[in-house]
Amino acid sequence: MLQLDKTDVMILKALQNNAKINMKELCAELNISKTPVYERIRRLEEEGYIKNYVALIDNKKVGLPLVVFCNVSLNVHNDEHIQRFKEAMKGMDEIIECYSIGGMYDFFLKVVVKDFEAYDRFVFEKLTKVEGIVKMQSSFVLNEIKHTTALNIKVEP
Repeated sequence: MLQLDKTDVMILKALQNNAKINMKELCAELNISKTPVYERIRRLEEEGYIKNYVALIDNKKVGLPLVVFCNVSLNVHNDEHIQRFKEAMKGMDEIIECYSIGGMYDFFLKVVVKDFEAYDRFVFEKLTKVEGIVKMQSSFVLNEIKHTTALNIKVEP
């Protein structure tokens, strides 16, 4: 696996802030010519440090202002039931993030929908139809305080 140096970290930070950064600007900021920067970016992609390039969409502007965090517990914890639950979560468009967690609940879902009525439909027409769910708890976002996708990357000594 690649050992990140200061330049790699600077490239990753720049791309996290703006994946469409002008290469001329990035090269000037790094004080490196284009070819080595392109080679480093390609290497970072090949090594899996850069997984994808995306556009971050404002959920409110596209009519999906309600964000709900939903904790879910399963009644059976064998591989078959857990795998079936994971596949069901992957197939639901309303769920934009799903994590397996430790603690009181088994899974943590981030759900984005139009309104409370849409969330109610999602829960009762989709989520509760998934076999094995024994307990759910929903928390509704009132106000977003911080939302970033940028990681605080440091150079390892």
